[in-house]
Amino acid sequence: MNASEITQQYYRTQQLPHIWCPGCGHGTLLNSVVRAIDNLGLNKDEVCIVSGIGCSSRASGYLDFNTLHTAHGRALAFATGIKHANPKLHVIVIMGDGDSSAIGGNHLIHACRRNIDLTAIVFNNNIYGMTGGQYSPTTPFGDFGTTAPYGNIDRPFDLCNLAQGAGASYIARGTAYHAQAMTKLIEKGIQNKGFSFIEGLSLCPTYYGRKNKKGDAVKMHEFLKDNCVDKKVVDKKPELGENKIIIGELYNEPRAEFTESYQAIIDKFQK
Repeated sequence: MNASEITQQYYRTQQLPHIWCPGCGHGTLLNSVVRAIDNLGLNKDEVCIVSGIGCSSRASGYLDFNTLHTAHGRALAFATGIKHANPKLHVIVIMGDGDSSAIGGNHLIHACRRNIDLTAIVFNNNIYGMTGGQYSPTTPFGDFGTTAPYGNIDRPFDLCNLAQGAGASYIARGTAYHAQAMTKLIEKGIQNKGFSFIEGLSLCPTYYGRKNKKGDAVKMHEFLKDNCVDKKVVDKKPELGENKIIIGELYNEPRAEFTESYQAIIDKFQK
């Protein structure tokens, strides 16, 4: 489909234009989500989009699927209930870096641990954009935010490493610059029968970029272009990954999925 057809088919056009700032990477990442769903030919009535609170979480309001806009940090808790109640649904959870790993961090690690069949996509812009530019769990060390006027002294999470340590069975990282590759990663995440964690590196020129003198949106996209290397390349030539951000499919180890294991217990004791 072309862009106009995609918009008419999958968006609530009455909710457009969106509220994201000019240059924000979230619109590009959302397009990758929609393109992945379209490429897989999923029935719209069998897709549920869940989001929490934040810039990224406005996404559910723009999409014409079953959607749920939930509480801050609780998107995965709501999504777990939905998937548990109706395992046939393709449940996709869109969160921000603060939404997923600060107030929602405990829900994240337990969703990974359970390996419940959800596709969690984090739009990571390294900042709390909607609420005024506070630093988040992924803000780089030394960078500035409205709550870190002298520089952030907390070490940032590597969200993909966190997800792997907690037990997710599919993990990937893409960017708003590498849009087509991001779409393919989301496709594979949706197809994985288990908990899929996909980090989408976004950009926030309004709060993060301006506060940290990162330049405009073009400059921030150029940073992603110049500083990200696909894992397949690094696997062949490790030296190319030095001081770079590794993107692509990072981990893929299928294992028993939670709702199927739960149903197996029910079936066992109903005999």
